[in-house]
This record gives sequence, structure tokens and C-alpha cells, in this order.
Amino acid sequence: MTKAKKKRTKPKTKTARKAVSKARRTSKKTKPKAKRAGGKAVKTTHRASKKVKPGTKKASRKMAKKVAKEVVQEISEMEQSFHSTAEEMARGQREISVAEFFIKNRHLLGFDNPRKALLTTIKEGVDNSLDACEEAGVLPDVRISIAPAKEDNRFQVTIEDNGPGILKKQIPKIFAKLLYGSKFHRLKMSRGQQGIGISAAGMYGQLTTGKPITITSKISPSRPAHHYKLEIDAKKNEPRIIVDETVKWPVKRGTKVEIELEAKYQKGRQSVEEYLEQTAIANPHVSLRFVTPDGQAKVYKRVSKQLPEQTREIKPHPYGVELGVLIKMLHDTKSRTLQSFLNSDFTRVSSRVAKIICEKAKVSERSRPTRIARQEADHLLRAINHTRIMNPPTDCLAPIGDELILAGLKKQIEADFFTAVTRPPAVYRGNPFQIEAGLAYGGSLKADGLTRVLRYANRVPLLYQQSACAITRSILNTGWRNYGLQQSAGALPTGPIVIMVHIASVWVPFTSESKEAVAHYPEIIKEIRLALQECGRKLGKFIRRRRKAAESERKKAFIQKYIPHIAIALREMLELSDRQEKTMVRQLTDVLERSRS
Repeated sequence: MTKAKKKRTKPKTKTARKAVSKARRTSKKTKPKAKRAGGKAVKTTHRASKKVKPGTKKASRKMAKKVAKEVVQEISEMEQSFHSTAEEMARGQREISVAEFFIKNRHLLGFDNPRKALLTTIKEGVDNSLDACEEAGVLPDVRISIAPAKEDNRFQVTIEDNGPGILKKQIPKIFAKLLYGSKFHRLKMSRGQQGIGISAAGMYGQLTTGKPITITSKISPSRPAHHYKLEIDAKKNEPRIIVDETVKWPVKRGTKVEIELEAKYQKGRQSVEEYLEQTAIANPHVSLRFVTPDGQAKVYKRVSKQLPEQTREIKPHPYGVELGVLIKMLHDTKSRTLQSFLNSDFTRVSSRVAKIICEKAKVSERSRPTRIARQEADHLLRAINHTRIMNPPTDCLAPIGDELILAGLKKQIEADFFTAVTRPPAVYRGNPFQIEAGLAYGGSLKADGLTRVLRYANRVPLLYQQSACAITRSILNTGWRNYGLQQSAGALPTGPIVIMVHIASVWVPFTSESKEAVAHYPEIIKEIRLALQECGRKLGKFIRRRRKAAESERKKAFIQKYIPHIAIALREMLELSDRQEKTMVRQLTDVLERSRS
């Protein structure tokens, strides 16, 4: 009977049996520990054991059941406490400011190390100055200064120009608000694109030194200059004005920007000097004056007083427009008919071409654009791609030009041969672009080194991420052996050569916000390859001509070596005098010179 009772009182489930055995083990301990999840269960066991009278089997069974139930309940509650509910996750969601994002990801903007941060700051300031001067029709005079600050590894960067200046109300937003600018929404060639650069430089200075960015700007000789000290409110992405005053500044007009930042100044490749040298090559109309941290002044004089042609804003070209963009344009247009939409919202689409497109798409030209369905828009896009449309106009682009490319290369590089090519405009994703290439060979360039590549986008040098750039890939994939150069598989050509490639576009497809490499669009790679091949053919002619001339000189020297011996033999055979022998030598030499000329 006793055994039967014991079997009936035994817990049925495995979980309950484990809980009972655990309770019996822990009840023997006088000082329970609560270090782990089981510790709380031990305390619960002792509290429950006090409520039941000890000494009876019935009390032990009741205590074990109650303890097991409480242990299972507390363990399940503890497991749930480690996981978040939907409400808790919703409370953690909040909007991310653009400034906060780039503070955490400043490497995307080119501020990933002190050396690169210094170059990026100067690059953004100089680019803004050149854009402003050219748009105002002023020959740019830009002064750059890098001065050591009081603290170690800190520099005061000053960039001053003779541009048109900036209106007072625009200064805080331009220099202390990310993604604010006038160049993002217009299809027109310019150095700046995103409205990030100079404000990001001020943000980096504020982040590393705690100092605000200082701006002084003057728009007219008859008006005072406005002086600001600004910080960026990262949470709101809004400017915080520290100082706002008018000052006397002895210039007619212009803008001066001062930023103190943590930086590292070095010479050599990917340095400030290399950037300014390459800027002078692509912008021969610019005068640059640079003061190094040790007080040494370097001047890059202008070699041309011809400003780049004024560019005009255009509408997108229909070639390369994607379906989603086309649908958005159809919904946003103010045109009442599909034919007028194609004619007015795209460039190079006349009324006749618009009618042809509508006929190929089997859509009425009188349809309202806002009522065009997705399927009809798809047919419309296919019809656009199968219709012959003129190339985009070139007045939205300002290429450097063959003559100025040659002038810039000759100013900075000593070589024997120069050539340049400007390709006709082409289109990628509806954006017009134009490729230019220049080449310098021989002279003082190293004969045993790899080719030096100068990459430009809208006249701005690209010094970093060379291997990730479409320009570099195009140079690697060009067969330079056909033009008399040595080249290993998958490598740059070897020889005394400098290759320059410039892409001018209303929107350059950079691979990142730091604007250091051009994306690998097939249309761009094709145009670069064609420009390089044209330069290569000219180079090949020069190399073959020079080799032929060298071979002729070698043969000439060989024949000249034996002319005296021929004259001696003729004197002996014809019994000539010494005077006649000398005359014979002179005549044979003249015949040789005439034959090799």
C-alpha cells in the first residue's frame, strides 16, 4: 500500500519531476544564491516552504507542486523579459538627421583620415570658388593658406576668392546645412552637385576641434562685408549662428572661408600640391596662390584669359530615361497632352518626333499625361528607344577644349609630344556628357615607370580610388601595344607617358558622396575608350616616325664613317690630288644629307 501511494504521488510530467527534485535540493541550503535565473527560483522555494507545516508527506507534496508551478511561471516570465515587444520597438524608432548620419559616416564624404580630410576641405572650398567666379564671368583669383594652429595636429585653412560674394540670408544655410544648394535640381555642368561639400568640411572641423566655421563675404564695393561664425545643429541639420556682424574688408567683392580642423600635411602623391597642380592643368584660366604651413608661397599662374563658355540649363534627353523616372515626369508635368509633354519636358524632341513616338507606342498624342497607365508608359519608353533622336545640345556642357588641354599640359609637364581629343556629346540615363582626353609623351618623363593617370570630372581632379574608377578601367582595357608602348596584361602601359581624361556632364555619376571615382556605365566607358584610341593612334604615328628617324640617323652615321675611306679609294683609282679628295668627301656628304632629309 505504501508503495502504491508513492507511485500515485509521483508527478506525471517530466518538467514537474525536475522542478520537485530541484526544490528538494535547494530547500536544504541555508544561504541560497541569486546569481543566475535559478537563484530567484530558490528564494521562491524558501518563501513557499515557510507557509506549509513541515513534518508531513502531504505538506511536502503540496509544497513541491506549488514550487514547481511558481518556478515554471517565473522562468517563462524571465525568458520573455529578454525579448522586445512590437510596442517597445516602435518607441525606439525615430527620424535620422542627415547631419547625424554623416557624422557617423564621415568617411563617405572623404574625411576618413587627417591627411585626406585636409585635401577634401581645400578641394571643396576651391571648387565652390571656381564655380562662383565662372558663373559671374570673373577670372578666378583664389588664395589658399594652411597655417599651424596652437594645438598639435591642427591647422587653420583659409580659402579666399574674388567671386560675386553670397547674400547675407544664404550664408548660414550654404555653410552649415547639409544637402542645401542650387545645383542638385538643374541639368547644367558645374563642379558642385549635392550641396554637401563645404558644409561637411565645417562639420568635420567642428567635430575634431570644437571650433565654428568662419565666413566673410562681400557682394559690392558699396556695401559692408558680412561676418559669420556658424555651427551645425546635428539633430536638426540646421545652422546655429554664433557670430553675426558687419565688418570692414578691403576688397571689392568676394568670399573668405576659415576652418580649423585636425589634419596632417604631407607632400607627394595625393597631396594638396598635387591637387592644385592638376587643377591648374584643367583650368588654365585660373590663378592660384598657395601658402604652405612653413610660410612658403607657390603660385600657379593662368596661361589663358579665356573663361569657359557659359552653360545653359537643359531638360533631360529621352535616351536612357528609366521607366520610373518617366512615370514620375508624366504625373508631375503641367502639359495637357502627351505630344506637348514629350515636346516640352524633353530636349531634342520636336512635335514631329513626339508624334512618331506616340504612333510607335500606339498611344494617342492627345492623351492626358497624368492618366497614362504603367503599361502604356512602358510602351512609350520602348518607342523612345526605337526612334532616332538628335544628340543632346552642347550648350549645357563646357568642355576644356583641345587647345586649352594642350596649354595646360605644356605648362606643367615637359614632354616631346602632346595631343588632345574632344569627343562629341553622348547620353547616359538621359544625362548628356562629353569625354576629353590628353596625352604627353617623352621629354623629362620617366621611361621605366608606369603611366601617370590624371582623372578629371567637371574640371575637378580625382586623386583617390583610382582602381575603382571607370577612367582607369578604360585605360587598362585599351591595347597600348598597338601604339608602340609596353603593357603587361591587366596593367597600365609602361613608358614616359601621362594620360589625362576629363568627363564633362550635367550630372557626373560618382561612386560615393566623396566624389572620387566615376561609376562604370557602359556608355561612359565606351566614349573614354574611343577617345583614348584616337590619342593612341596619334601617339603611334609619332613613335614610329621617331623610330624611323633614329634608324635613319644610325644608317647615316654608319655611311659617314666610311665616306673618307671611299674618297681615299677613289683618289688611288683616279689618281686625284688631296684637294680633289677633300672635295669628293664634301660632295658625298652633301648627297647623303639630301637623301636622308
